[in-house]
This record gives sequence, structure tokens and C-alpha cells, in this order.
Amino acid sequence: MRELLSIAIIASVKAGEAIMKVYSNKIDVVYKEDESPLTLADKNANKIINKYLVKSKIPIISEENKILSYEERKNWKQCWIVDPLDGTKEFIKRNGEFTVNIALIKNNKPIIGVIYVPVSKTLYFTSDNSSKSYKALLKTNTIIIDEIFNNAVEIFPTQKNNNILRIVGSRSHLNDTTKNYISKIEKKNKIKIVSKGSSLKFCLVAEGGAEIYPRFAPTMEWDTAAGQAICQAVGVKVIDVTTNEPLKYNKQNLLNPHFLVTN
Repeated sequence: MRELLSIAIIASVKAGEAIMKVYSNKIDVVYKEDESPLTLADKNANKIINKYLVKSKIPIISEENKILSYEERKNWKQCWIVDPLDGTKEFIKRNGEFTVNIALIKNNKPIIGVIYVPVSKTLYFTSDNSSKSYKALLKTNTIIIDEIFNNAVEIFPTQKNNNILRIVGSRSHLNDTTKNYISKIEKKNKIKIVSKGSSLKFCLVAEGGAEIYPRFAPTMEWDTAAGQAICQAVGVKVIDVTTNEPLKYNKQNLLNPHFLVTN
């Protein structure tokens, strides 16, 4: 597992380096059939991640790969789930809040998660046994895995009740259902809305920057798998609101149900 975690970390940082080369120039955007934006950065990052992960001989589900039929996927015991550039809208806006997400799934559950923030060179990752999560600030794109492991700082969610309940809201998505949910909480608690883009919303709860992240809008498995792994490793739940169970992965339909991330 440590070897697989190392591969995922290297892949994420190398992908982030490729993303930043595009970020520093004019960003050309095309739109996919579902009207979601796609840039050269998405494509380049995906190629790099595939190049590293294919060495593990574990199948890969990526937003930018052709998605295999469920008949071909349903008996997989393990798979990688990848978003080579999560937060393409944030990337286009140039606000820095975009990430590279890589997760290892075993028996439909995320067991390893890596999230890399290319602009700040910030790396979030689980331990290889899924019992802890860490944060590391990289000084360069030169990757020395042992240095990353040795210098990373363990992260923790909020350890005690605060007077103010901090709720994560997306910069790009805040629909009526979410607003109604927040209004109900507001009747019993003082609240503060904390805005973040991409999978950084998961990291915010995992490292104690907020207590709740409600998501009542569409997401795909590659948007959440790495964040869920990082959250679960620190004791934060990522719950399907329809079943009250953790989100599952490599489903027939890769669209997630609505969910709550809660400490």
C-alpha cells in the first residue's frame, strides 16, 4: 500500500506541474457534451496520471478516460478513481482553488486518497493504512517521497464544539436545496459560510476549517473519492443522504447521490 500511495503522490504532483504550465498561459476552453468545460490542462494531467498509475496494473476510472461499461467493471476488487483537474471552472477563473484527485478504491470503498493543489504546492494524503491524513507543503516540484512523508503534518478535524458552526459552500454551486438545509441549521446554531472550490471543501472539514459540507447538487465519483478517503481517515463521515451510509464507488452509475460531509 505504501508503494501505491507513493505512485499516487508522484502522479498528482507531476500532473500539477503540467497543469501550471497551461495556467501560466492563455487558457483555451472547449465544452463536452454535458456542457462541462475541458482544457488542455485536463488532458495533459490525465495523460501523466495514467502513465504512472498503469504501472500498478490496477484499472483506472478517470473523468477524462473512456468509461467502461458496468459489465466490464462490476467484478473489479480494486480500481483507481481520478479527476486530473477538479475545479476546471475555478481553473478558468484563475482563483487557484483547483486540485488533482487520485483515490484507490477497494470493494467499493476509498482506502487511499491524494489531493494536490498545484498553485500552492499543497498536498493532502491519507496514510497507507487509512488511519490518518496528512498535509505537506512542497517547496519545489522535485519529488522525494521520503522527505514528503517525513515532513508532512498530521491533520485533524474540529476537536470541540465551537460557538459558530462553519458550513462549506461552493463558489460555483449553491442551490435552493442547500440554502434550505442551511436555513434549518441556522434556526438552532450561529453559522458561518466558508467558500471553497473543488475537493478543497473536503480538506477544509478534514483539517478543522469547517464542520459541515452539504452537497445537494450533482457530483461524480471522481469528484469525491479522494476527499472521502482523506476525511474518513480522520473520522469525518461522508454520508449518502438517501441511505445514511458512506458513499460507494465503481457503481453502475458513476453519478453520486446527494451527501453530507460532517464532523
